[in-house]
Amino acid sequence: MPDQLFSDLYRDTDGLTWAPVEEVRRRGRQRTRRVRVAGALAVAVAVGVLASGAAVLAGQRDATPPLPPATVVPTTPDADPTVSPTPPAQSSPSHSARSSRPPTGGSPSSRPPRRTVPAGATLQLADLPTGFTMSQGMGEVDWTLESVAASCANKPPALSVGVVATRAVQFDSPTAWLAERVTRHSQADAVTSMKRVRRIVADCVPARPGDSLSILAEGLGGDDGVLVGGEIKGIPARWLFVRRGDLVAQLRLDHQTTPDEARRFAEPAADRLCAGTDAC
Repeated sequence: MPDQLFSDLYRDTDGLTWAPVEEVRRRGRQRTRRVRVAGALAVAVAVGVLASGAAVLAGQRDATPPLPPATVVPTTPDADPTVSPTPPAQSSPSHSARSSRPPTGGSPSSRPPRRTVPAGATLQLADLPTGFTMSQGMGEVDWTLESVAASCANKPPALSVGVVATRAVQFDSPTAWLAERVTRHSQADAVTSMKRVRRIVADCVPARPGDSLSILAEGLGGDDGVLVGGEIKGIPARWLFVRRGDLVAQLRLDHQTTPDEARRFAEPAADRLCAGTDAC
């Protein structure tokens, strides 16, 4: 007895009309073409959608952002003048650091002028012959050329033109004493002071017989160096002047000092002045 499944299949298909083989193949080829066309259309649509989206995004990136609305500065009397419509531009940190950094170096002319005479600008014991000691007091005698020239019949010019600072020292030995006064002037006034030394000597009119002043030597040291000799009221003396930049040193030497001996004081005096001036 045939199986029930095959019996049912036979009954259901007994009346079917089967298409020829060529027809079945033709229908298969048509179905394949339709599937391929549908797939191609789907790919084209997807590519188009992606391209449109990329163009939209690119347009959004390249588009210039709209300008902010203009700020109107209030001009009415009630407006607060301390309110700024826009914040001030901030300076670059590196620029601020450069502008706040103090300058380094600089030429002597760019530095502020000094207003004192340092102790190192005067003669020291090491500059003097053996036997001298530094005096603790300056004595009561005014030994400067100006004080002596006051005895001339005519009024001498002042050597303290433009003086802004002074320092004095005195040294003693068993047989002599030496004094020095260093004055600070402006550069031009220091030159003028040295010129006036020569004027005092040249213009002095002796008030009594035997009084005299004379230039004994020049060019002894520093920027300018002059040795003055004289005798006023019967007292002989020697004054040595040395200029270095804006400083002038006046020294009272032994009355028998020769020009060669004076040079041995002038040179160390000029060197010491370098401690107080930028002219060296």
